[in-house]
Formats: sequence, C-alpha cells, structure tokens
Amino acid sequence: MKLEEALQKYFHYTHFRPGQKEVITSLLNGEDTLAVLPTGTGKSLCYQLTGYLQSGLVVIVSPLISLMEDQVTSFLRAGEKRVAALNGTLQAEEKKFILAHLSAYKFLFLSPEMLLQEAVLATLSREKIGLLVIDEAHCVSQWGIDFRPEYRNLDEAKRRLHSPLTLALTASATEKVREEIKTLLLSPKQAEWIYSMNRPNIALLVEQSDDKLINLKQALRQQAGSGIIYCATRKKVEELYEELQGEFSVGYYHGGLESNQRRMLQQQFLANELQFLIATNAFGMGINKPDIRLVVHYELPDNLENYMQEIGRAGRDGQQSYGLLLYQEGDERIHHFLQNTAQAEREAFELKLSYQAIASLTDLQEKWWQQTKKEGAELFLHHLKANEYEKKEKLAKMLAYVRYDGCRRAFLLKYFEETLIEEQDQCCDFHGCHLPERVVGSWDSPTFASWQSILIKMFKENF
Repeated sequence: MKLEEALQKYFHYTHFRPGQKEVITSLLNGEDTLAVLPTGTGKSLCYQLTGYLQSGLVVIVSPLISLMEDQVTSFLRAGEKRVAALNGTLQAEEKKFILAHLSAYKFLFLSPEMLLQEAVLATLSREKIGLLVIDEAHCVSQWGIDFRPEYRNLDEAKRRLHSPLTLALTASATEKVREEIKTLLLSPKQAEWIYSMNRPNIALLVEQSDDKLINLKQALRQQAGSGIIYCATRKKVEELYEELQGEFSVGYYHGGLESNQRRMLQQQFLANELQFLIATNAFGMGINKPDIRLVVHYELPDNLENYMQEIGRAGRDGQQSYGLLLYQEGDERIHHFLQNTAQAEREAFELKLSYQAIASLTDLQEKWWQQTKKEGAELFLHHLKANEYEKKEKLAKMLAYVRYDGCRRAFLLKYFEETLIEEQDQCCDFHGCHLPERVVGSWDSPTFASWQSILIKMFKENF
C-alpha cells in the first residue's frame, strides 16, 4: 500500500504536510528518527500512521497529563479505542488493568516517570514494542537536568524494552539540543528531518508599558477569535482571571486544578464556549484547536524555546494570527527569583552530600541523589551548575528579543540557526504590523455573554 493510500484509509486526508511523509518513510525503513517540525504541522500523525502500518505497541512518552488527555481524546473521537494513558490520575486498579491488558492496546501514553517504574518497565519489556516515541523531545534537554531527571534515563528504558525503533519529536530545538536528543535516544543508524520553525501566518508583536492590564484589555476587545493568555505562575493566572472574568468570556487553567476541572475547561475552550483561556505553560501542548487567533504572553517567558512553542499554538489553520508579548520593566524578576531558588536547592543538596545527610533530602533532592548513583556526584553536580548558567543566558536572550529594534522574526530564526529568506506581509511590529481592528464575532452577542457569566459562576460554585 502506498503511503498516500494509507493516509486516505486511516485519516481521510489526501496529502501529507511537509515533513510527515519523510519522517514516516524513515521509520518504515527501520531508522531511528529525529523530527523537528513546526508547531501545528501534524507531528502526531507521524507516529500514528507508522503505528498502523507495522505490528506492535506504540509507546508514547509525553511530558504533561493535559497533553496525554488531549491526544487520547483525539484518538477516541476518531474512533480508535485501542488507546490508553498511564498517569497519576489513575487509581491503582485502573493502572493494573491497563498493564494486564496491554495486548488489547495499540497506543499507550505515559510520562518518563511512569515508564521508569519497575512494574511498568517489566511488563512492557514482555510486549512487542513496534515504536517508542519521545514527544516534545526538547524536554530531554530543558527538564532533564534539574527538574525531571527521569528524562536522562530514557536510554535505560529503551534498553530494557529491547531497543525498539524510536522517534523523537519536537517543534523547537537548537543544534545543541538536537545533539543531546540524538546522543541519548537514537541509535547510530538514524535519520534527521529538520524543518523551518518559521510560521509566516503569525505576526510577532511586543508592547512595553507601565500598565499591562490596560494593554491586554484593549487587545482582547479587538479580538473576535479565540485566544490564550499565558502567565508565569498559577497565582498570576488566577489574579488575571479575577480582573477579566466580568468583562470577557474567559476561563483559567493550570496544573493545580483537578483533572476533571482541567478537562472541562479544555473542552469548553475547544467548543468555543470560552473565548479566552488564561493559563500557565501546563496548557497547550498538542491542543487540537486550529482557529486560535491570538496568543498573549502577559508575563515574560523564561526562554525563546518556550516562547516559540507557545506562540505556535495560534493559527494552526494557516489563517492570519498574532503573538503578542506584553512587557513591563522588571517582569524578569519572577524568573530571577525562580533561578535563585533552584540554585539554593542545589547548594543545599551539595551541603547535605558533603555531610552525608541523606535522610533530610527534599523530594527533588532525592531524585538528584538517585541520579548521582548513575552519573557520579561530581559529574551530575557539574551538569546542574552548567544548567543554571544556561538558564540565565536564555533569559538574557529572551530580554534581548523584547528590546530588539529590528525584525523580530529574523531575530527568532537566527537564534534557531535559521535565516529569514523573505519578509512576510504581516511580519512583526518593526515592519508596522499591529492587531487588526475588531470584527464582529459570535462572542459579541449579549445573550452569549450573559449565558457565559452564568456558566462560569456555576463552575466556580461546583469546584
């Protein structure tokens, strides 16, 4: 069967998007593959179609519960029932049931932490794994040192699973990150497909002011379409919701909510029952909403990789959309605070190691302690310190982008070792681009606004 015929059979599409066919062909040729494809270009199809065309279970390592839930829901909507997610929201009996019936599944989603649990690894090692997928593979570098060191042990999991064919997927990765991914996860027989991260239909805007809330409200009033508003902390997400909920059709989303709350909010947003969603970066990976017109960063992202990932959630349908970053002098302080907190945690860990005070380790330090047994204390501590320096450098680059007085698209692409070939009509604020004047949309209806206020009130009372 030709790949185009398989695409039509399983997904009812008539043609591949750039990169999809090439990635799938590499995998079917038995090559471990790294695929860097822009956000919104259908990375998931690469492992889905490959999974259908060969035998064995497809194991997808995913960083966030919300991403797993979204992917599983997409499968179920498409009529694929042989899918499950192993994560912390499951009861013990539910987890046991899935592990006892793995042969009934085609696609299994789990976190690196779940995959590395001995009971899970032992059970999976007895199954035929047709494809191991590391989704959002840049997390290997971004989170694998200090925050979630389990990412650094995925090579061990791969060996335990008898080194299955492996696909690493991401939308943003510098050459350094790509090399880390390939070294850790892929065999010497590997293919690499790198596509431009440029999203020509997303205009890039930065506004600096002393009152971001005024700027934000003005931007939201100009929008007839859907939008995501990103904040750095859960506290700020909830504070901003309180400021906006009386005037706009808005909800909020962060990792502190119960899974059923998150699921409800996500479904309301997907169904256009909420126009705007205020969120931490716990929301958005893999979100299947093609008509998001605006992504606002109300607080400064801590690096350009996250920024590119998050603005890429706009305009997946190819229509004109906007990425707006609102900056107020001193916004970077939250990231300095978080970096200093992380440094203090590492320094305390070093002190405890020197005094062999292992019994007093925090949960994160316990993870680090386990990692020192694999890498050696000296080497692992060196990696932690290097990571602290790199985070400061990345934050400096993020600030340089905000303060840049040239083409923002060219700045971003240069950071990812690309060159802007030609200027877009709607490129960035340097070229005179701005948010469009308001066009009347479905959220202008007073009836809808009144109904939405009631819905939000009911939701808050119930949860």
